[in-house]
Amino acid sequence: MKLDKVTNHPDSAPKRWYDDACGTALALEFVGERWSLLVMRELAYGPRRFGEIRAALPGISANVLTQRLQGLEDAGILTRRRLPSPANVQVYALTDWGRDTIPIMCAMGRWAARSPRHDPLAPMSAASAMMSLETLVDRDGMRDLSITAGFIFPDDRFVLALADGAMTIGRADPTGTDILFTGDTLALRHTIYGKRPLSREGTNQTLAIDGDLALAQRFVDLFSLPDKVA
Repeated sequence: MKLDKVTNHPDSAPKRWYDDACGTALALEFVGERWSLLVMRELAYGPRRFGEIRAALPGISANVLTQRLQGLEDAGILTRRRLPSPANVQVYALTDWGRDTIPIMCAMGRWAARSPRHDPLAPMSAASAMMSLETLVDRDGMRDLSITAGFIFPDDRFVLALADGAMTIGRADPTGTDILFTGDTLALRHTIYGKRPLSREGTNQTLAIDGDLALAQRFVDLFSLPDKVA
């Protein structure tokens, strides 16, 4: 195979951080800036408006978010588009290549969750909570369960489907799912990872559940936090 040195016009190419042919080095140039991966996480399960992304990432300024979105768009990781009427708003979404990073983010999340410094009760966005389910599911156990689970958070809604040993998650109307969980992300963590007793009413530390409670329990049992490193 012939290898050619890639050259770019100096006025059009961004400055390289590393003089290194390793793909990991190039990946860091794409997503290594602070907030970049978290912006991508918020888009992992469907498009979001600028204000929605910023609201999900406390601490990021509008200026920095604008810079990160522009950089990720320039790299081909996300795209922006305007929704048709009556919405008529601009949204950001991952490209197909951008979505290829979702398993990478999950793997990084599982790796980091083994650290004693990981705080499972720290603030968490709805997209982050859903990514935790994709990250921490029992891959062998989920092959025996076919189910659709809906999640209603105060500012977001998702549908998770398990079928044929595969999991899909997306922002969608959860009406008609086999089970429906309602609450905030802290209640989700207490219910799913803290294994609080399931109930239809829910509390400020548990999700309210609509549907078959036995089926919901089978679903909840698929998830657990990894053991910490010594």
